[in-house]
Amino acid sequence: MTGLIETVRVRAGAAPLWPLHRARLAASAAQLGLDAGAAEMPQGGPDRIVRIEVRREGMSVSERPLPAPEPVRLIVSAEPYQPYPLKVTERGQFDRALAEAARADADDAVLLAEGGVVAEAARWGVYWWNGDRLCAPPMGLGLLRSVARVRVAELAGPIEERAVPAAALAGHPLFVANAARGIVEVVTWNGHASPRDARTSVLAGRFWP
Repeated sequence: MTGLIETVRVRAGAAPLWPLHRARLAASAAQLGLDAGAAEMPQGGPDRIVRIEVRREGMSVSERPLPAPEPVRLIVSAEPYQPYPLKVTERGQFDRALAEAARADADDAVLLAEGGVVAEAARWGVYWWNGDRLCAPPMGLGLLRSVARVRVAELAGPIEERAVPAAALAGHPLFVANAARGIVEVVTWNGHASPRDARTSVLAGRFWP
């Protein structure tokens, strides 16, 4: 049976983005007919990642340490993208994309939606700078209702949605974001160096409330 996942970052004994996680979890649970009422804000202890999983049989909580804070190398996956608006446990497409990335000595792989347009990576949402605009793929592609995307928009203002092929991102400064690790710069895009942009570092420094 399909379950829901919520991956929450704990920093200095608190979960700074918990209100966004709790709102998404409640809305997703209502949509799937699950009970997420017992989910509580993680707190205390060391900096870590807390995974909350809600199924019809009940809720489970697990923890893992933070990965090393390193920039990300992205490739484009051959795995076709299937809409993933809810963070559910059925993540086969992303598991296959991650295996593909590992074989290419990359950190993650971006899946392409119908028409060959950029959708999202297995673990991250994808963003890029185009002049003075911060851009991301359209939510209408069926992208995850991302806590990190809500936070990025709070910091940077409206995100310009653009449906673009993978080749269109070559030469643009890129970053990825998720609610476990925040904003991380992309250093290579499909095997080629990605330029840096100082605005990425500014956003990354402000990501955690």
